[in-house]
Amino acid sequence: MILDSLKNSALYYGVHPRMKRAFELIASTDWTKMEPGIHELDGKDIYVNVMERELKKKEDAKLEVHNEYIDIQVLISGKCESFGWSERKDLCRPQSDFNREKDIQFFDDEPQTYYTLRPGQFTVLFPEDGHAPMVGDDKVRKIIVKVRL
Repeated sequence: MILDSLKNSALYYGVHPRMKRAFELIASTDWTKMEPGIHELDGKDIYVNVMERELKKKEDAKLEVHNEYIDIQVLISGKCESFGWSERKDLCRPQSDFNREKDIQFFDDEPQTYYTLRPGQFTVLFPEDGHAPMVGDDKVRKIIVKVRL
């Protein structure tokens, strides 16, 4: 898991071959004007889910993991969004089997810790990171850029 300011995104270009392109697309797009929903940025290798949603209570946010994609999550508007986080290796209470088609599995485990994302910041979540996003008491606009491994 990475939490940092968008102004520092170049530090993470070397994490994966598609990260530089993903961060360039994040920086060059006006996310306030893009319609909510799924948009391909570089085919299925890099795509984005633009969301406008009410945040949820901690107890309603379930930890999730992915196998095929890295998430880069960016808060576009709203005061903040909290995330629950745990190491995937420590998750032991799956709600169901891994859904390969949707590249997701949910867990009933309690997060090890919480952290807060603010506008102008991003978090990168790898397959090793169990994460419970969308926690708080605000309405937010955010993007989840999916980067294929």
